[in-house]
Amino acid sequence: MSKGGSYRIPSIGSLVAFECAARHGNFSRAAGELQTTQPAVSLHISRLESQLSARLFERTRTGVVLTAAGNRFFDGVVVGLGLLHAAAEEASTLSLDNQVVIACAHDASHLVVFPRYDALWDTVGRENRLRLLTYQRFPNDPPYDPPPDVVLTWNAEKVAPSAADEDKAVVFGEEVELICSPGYAAAHADTLARPIVDWGGLTFLKLNLPNLGWVTWSDWFGIDGYPAATPLYEGFDSYIQVLEAAAAGLGIALGWRGYIERHLDSGAIVTLDKGFVEFDGRFVALLTAKGRRNPLARKCLSFFAR
Repeated sequence: MSKGGSYRIPSIGSLVAFECAARHGNFSRAAGELQTTQPAVSLHISRLESQLSARLFERTRTGVVLTAAGNRFFDGVVVGLGLLHAAAEEASTLSLDNQVVIACAHDASHLVVFPRYDALWDTVGRENRLRLLTYQRFPNDPPYDPPPDVVLTWNAEKVAPSAADEDKAVVFGEEVELICSPGYAAAHADTLARPIVDWGGLTFLKLNLPNLGWVTWSDWFGIDGYPAATPLYEGFDSYIQVLEAAAAGLGIALGWRGYIERHLDSGAIVTLDKGFVEFDGRFVALLTAKGRRNPLARKCLSFFAR
């Protein structure tokens, strides 16, 4: 250790990307595990090689293999990350008495948790700490760091099929309505007043994410009928983007009760008065093994159940 305790260490993000790429022998598979993109992994590796002044991988037709320098560095990275992970686990366990960690998708954090954050903090106790971990997709099986106490996700039976009833709570059922901006509704009022069979000229906003059981346009059309003309779809990588696109007047979206209230209350979007349709999905709060030992997590679960 140099004077002052400074370390010449690459970023954790680059180290994690390197370890994952080395383990898979493939940047694309590493990106899939880390829920990022292949160019992002490549950029991490490029910066790491530049910082170390060493070539860590040889590129092949099917992926990558470690160089001699890469193999030596990999051994150290694995040990170092393992020690950091163990220390984080220990620190997290020691803080059980005054902290609760909640994991959820990025969309849910903004649309479900933050509108209720103040009341949730009151429930947990202002003297305690709330920590929110967010992921691009619903956190059914991500590399949690640190381990959460509560997971918010869709359809808990797919995440933890054996979870006891007292360890999970339904936050809201899946109820869906059609939404768009007031301007889009006014501009297409004549078309929207007709049955969906005549809606082929409209734009339908959708999620590009892999579906984990939530309602799609095909599900909706299966109930209310299909447009005669092939629908025009515009895809987005998050539900927040879908909502903002609808508010910007780019088309019609599926609106989930529990997610769209702030946009409705502000007047940014309106419903098309088809009425909310109830489906089988459920948005749930689920205690983890760590959360079952944390009384604050039980308070969170009771809060979300209300």
